[in-house]
Amino acid sequence: MNSEPSPKNDQPNNPLHGVKLARILEVLVEHYGWERMAAKVNINCFKSDPSIKSSLTFLRKTPWARDKVEALYLELEKKGKR
Repeated sequence: MNSEPSPKNDQPNNPLHGVKLARILEVLVEHYGWERMAAKVNINCFKSDPSIKSSLTFLRKTPWARDKVEALYLELEKKGKR
C-alpha cells in the first residue's frame, strides 16, 4: 500500500496549491483583460506589449508582483466569478 499523501492533501490550507502560474494568468486575462489587470497590478509586463510568456518570466523573478497577481486570482475565485 502506498503511504504517501496525495498531492492535494500536502497543503490543504493553500488554495493555490496545484494551480500553475500560467493558468492563473489565463484566468485573469480572460476575466479582466490586460488593460484592467494593469490597472489592478501596476507592472509594465501588463501594460507594454503584454503576453502570457513575458508575464510568466517577470512574475517568476519578482515575488512581490507574483504575490499581487495571486491575490487578485484568489479574490476572483472567492467571488466565484470564474
